[in-house]
Amino acid sequence: MSAVAGRTAVVAGGGIGGLATALALQRSGWQVTVRERSLGLDRGGAGLVLWPNALRCLAALGVDDAVRARATPMTGSAILRADGRRLSTIGPDPRSADRPLGMVRADLVEALAASLGPGVLRFGDEVRDHTTLDADLVVGADGLRSAVRRSLDSTVEPEHRGYTVWRALIPLSVESWGGRAELCETWGGDGLRFGMVPAGPTSTYVYAAAPSPAGQSSTDELPGLRQRFGHWHEPVPALLAAMESVQVLRHDIYDLPPGRTPLHRGRRVLVGDAAHAMEPNLGQGAGLALEDAVVLDHALASESSVEAALLAYSTRRRPRVVALARQSRRVGQVVRLKRPSALALRDIAMRATPDRLARRGTSAAVDWRPPLSAHPEHQEAR
Repeated sequence: MSAVAGRTAVVAGGGIGGLATALALQRSGWQVTVRERSLGLDRGGAGLVLWPNALRCLAALGVDDAVRARATPMTGSAILRADGRRLSTIGPDPRSADRPLGMVRADLVEALAASLGPGVLRFGDEVRDHTTLDADLVVGADGLRSAVRRSLDSTVEPEHRGYTVWRALIPLSVESWGGRAELCETWGGDGLRFGMVPAGPTSTYVYAAAPSPAGQSSTDELPGLRQRFGHWHEPVPALLAAMESVQVLRHDIYDLPPGRTPLHRGRRVLVGDAAHAMEPNLGQGAGLALEDAVVLDHALASESSVEAALLAYSTRRRPRVVALARQSRRVGQVVRLKRPSALALRDIAMRATPDRLARRGTSAAVDWRPPLSAHPEHQEAR
């Protein structure tokens, strides 16, 4: 009989981190319940990028084929100026056969949920009192405002980073507007950014960022976006023209102070944004949540007790997520430079950086690999 036979886990939250953790535990023999306060799957958001570290996790979870079927392999990434001049281009990594994927966020959520057994997902079921749950393990996957995190440490609060991001899915393939199969991000001054990502065969994911106080919003965000970015290089104006107001999502950007959040206490453990919400400057939000799921599963299969496993999980994850959170903050500071002299030096430095050195700057995030499976029956998948 399996050592985990009869062990129960409750996962608070049915987003990417919660679903991936539930799937990992289910594959290992745990009896898992995902309690999601919404009345259905979280199909919010717009698009995302899955880098090679995330793709290795999806392979470990046995859902990589389902995800790849809905995604667009990308040839690399580029950073441009507002006039269209390229500052940096990073091509495919010759060391890896895995290309990053651009896709619709809801497609990833659905692929993970479809692999769960019947009855695992319970909608309209918010976890309110985490201390009285009758389970061997409680996983906090309940996002930036996590109630589970507050039960671990009520002093850690999200910090507003001084800017807002707008996101939208446009029902146009990249080929239809002459784009490339790459992540393309344009930087202006003072934190203005506009990004374009192929998101499957029929959609383009676009996002924009600008300094903004928290809590400001408009009933129609689109006119402001067109005013800020409509004079930038093509195809930015064309994509804004194709966008409809109902497609635009607005999110004030918060993160958690790097290194201050405890990742576990007792039988409670945090994954995803509940554990390490960070600025979206590395495109690793989904990837790190997937990593959390496979590392937690490995620790639980390798250690003699849940308590020892959660300590091992925290020890392994903490240095990585803290380092990436700090790196993401540094990138945000570079993007938000204001002085013309500082912007000119930034642009010169980026143009002078060879492809191989630029790729080295991303390697800390994308080169990560899951631990070898502690379950022999999963070894081939990993």
